[in-house]
Amino acid sequence: MAPSSRRSRLPMVLIGVTILAFYLLLSALSAFAVLTLWQLRPDPVTAALAGVSIAVVLGYVSFRFGTVRLLSQLDARNLTPSESPSVYRLLERLSDEMGIEPPTLKAAHFAAPNAMALDPMGRDVVVLDAALFRLLDVDEFEALLAHELAHLERKDGLVQSLVASVLQTFVGVGYLFVSPVTFFMTGVALGSAWIRGRPSEWDQTVPGRIRYHLVSLVGVFGFGFTVLIRSQSRKREFAADVRAAEVTGEPLALASALRKLERAARPQFGLSPLWVYGEVEVEDSVSDLLSTHPSTDERVERLAAMADESMTRIEVQ
Repeated sequence: MAPSSRRSRLPMVLIGVTILAFYLLLSALSAFAVLTLWQLRPDPVTAALAGVSIAVVLGYVSFRFGTVRLLSQLDARNLTPSESPSVYRLLERLSDEMGIEPPTLKAAHFAAPNAMALDPMGRDVVVLDAALFRLLDVDEFEALLAHELAHLERKDGLVQSLVASVLQTFVGVGYLFVSPVTFFMTGVALGSAWIRGRPSEWDQTVPGRIRYHLVSLVGVFGFGFTVLIRSQSRKREFAADVRAAEVTGEPLALASALRKLERAARPQFGLSPLWVYGEVEVEDSVSDLLSTHPSTDERVERLAAMADESMTRIEVQ
């Protein structure tokens, strides 16, 4: 190798050695952390209870702060009883029927007609897009409001956040236990690729492929947990629909409201408001699995079935 060539390779070799040393240090530190935790581990039941408890506490704190932050970002104003007495009479009646404390009503301007139920510390809140008051008729508005109250009645937002926090904790623990090997393989793959003068090919090396499979394995578990969380979210939307239909006695009113919201949203952005009904319909099974809300078609079909079952049938002799 010519002297000039060796001089041009020297910086790459130094970078490779530095990268290798850095990742080996990370691997050693993470291995030390894993061994320490393993040595200090209590019995499996106690460890599981401790892990779940910590995850629940962290999830609760995250949910409360996140809800307060979201509410502050909405730029919503209080909707007063003197301003909308009929809405508050409706709210009082529905809340009384559902056995919950009437939430605070706020009005905001969303990108598309929308509504959301939030439960920060203190009194619960329902935020209504101003467009809803001119878009929906009385029965449709009542059904939509009952749907949001059903979320508050069941504490859906909090429950979903706690479940997500617990499952994410399990994924994090799994990644922690494979992190020593992951850091080691990443360092060897990146460092050797730089030393050889081919840094872009680091993921094609044997260590790079091993690292890829390890990360993919953790990713599969994370994806599975995400699918589980989203499926539970869709079930809670169906349950809120059922509860609203039971309270109002008008399942078709909610179905009509959902259709109106869908039509009002599509011309502008092609996306459906996430807090009220399903996301944009895509012929993609993965998108269906990751959707937080069921499709509008499925929700309307179920509501129509409820209406059909509740009809009084008269047999003709």
